[in-house]
Amino acid sequence: MVVAVFGATGFVGTYLLRELIAQGVTPRILVSAESQHKIENAAAVEIISGDIEDADALNETISGCDAIIYLIGIIREFPKQGITFQKLHFEGVVRCIEAASNKEVPKFILMSANGVKENGTPYQTTKWQAERALIQSGLDYTIFRPSLIFGDPMGQGRPEFCTQIQDDMLSLPLPAPLFYSGLLPFNAGKFELSPIHVKNVAQFFAAALTKNNAKGKIFHLGGTTNYSWKEILKTIAIASGKRVLQIPVPVFVVKSVAALLGGFNWFPVTKDQLTMLLEGNTVSDSYFETFHIEPIEFRVEELLYLHPDNSH
Repeated sequence: MVVAVFGATGFVGTYLLRELIAQGVTPRILVSAESQHKIENAAAVEIISGDIEDADALNETISGCDAIIYLIGIIREFPKQGITFQKLHFEGVVRCIEAASNKEVPKFILMSANGVKENGTPYQTTKWQAERALIQSGLDYTIFRPSLIFGDPMGQGRPEFCTQIQDDMLSLPLPAPLFYSGLLPFNAGKFELSPIHVKNVAQFFAAALTKNNAKGKIFHLGGTTNYSWKEILKTIAIASGKRVLQIPVPVFVVKSVAALLGGFNWFPVTKDQLTMLLEGNTVSDSYFETFHIEPIEFRVEELLYLHPDNSH
C-alpha cells in the first residue's frame, strides 16, 4: 500500500511515518527542500520535493496512491509571511481533494481538531470548512478531531503543547496562570482537556486505512481521562522537575495584551488561543477498543522528555 502524507515532517507526521513503515506501508510525502533533513527513515519513504501550492508536485505525490492523509496544520498564523489558516487548513485540503478526484484516489483521512465550528476562531472555522469540503466531495473519508496532543517532539523545532507550557509559563520567575473568565476567580483553572498521546493519534490514522467501520465518520480523539488546566500544569511541572506556584489570572487582561502582541512570534499566546483554551477541549467517547489501540495515559512517566536530564 502506498499512502500520500501531507504534513509528514510535523509533530504528528513524524510519528505517523514510523507507524506506517512499521506496518509495511510505503509513505509518499511532499516535503520542501529545507525540511527534508527532518525525515528519519528516508530510505523507506518516497519523497517528492515541493509544497502544497505546487500543482505538479501535488499530483505527483498523489498519483497511484491508495489513500491520502492530510495533517498540515498550524497553531497560529503569520499573514505577512504567507502563513495563514485559510491557506494551510482549507485551501490545501481543497487542492488535495480535487487532485484525489482527478487521480481516482479512493480514501482521504483528514486531521481536524476537537471543537471546530462554523462560527469560531479562524483556526476553528477553517478546520470546519475543510471538513465540509471533504464530506461533500464524494470521496471515502475519515475525519479525526484530536483534543490536546502531547508527547516527545524529538527536537527539530516541532511545536508540542507540554513543551511550550514548560518554556512559556513554567520557566519564568512568575506563578503559573490559572486563567478564568468573568470578574471573580471561582472557576480559575477548572476548564478541562482530554490529552491524547501523539503515538496513539498516529495509530488511529494508520488503523483507519484498513478499517471499514471508519468510512464516512468523524472521530473525536482524546485520552481516557479529562484533566483540569490546574491539574495539567501540576503534572507538567512535576515532570519538568519544577515546583511551581499557581495564581488566578483574569483572561480578559491577558487577551488585551495578546491582542496587541500576538502577531509577534516571541509572544507566547494569541487572543484566539486563549478563547479556545477557556472553552475547554474534552471528548465524551473513547475509541481505543474500537480501533484495538492501547491508550497511553497523560501522566508524569510519559512526560519525562520535559525533564532537563532527558533533554535532546
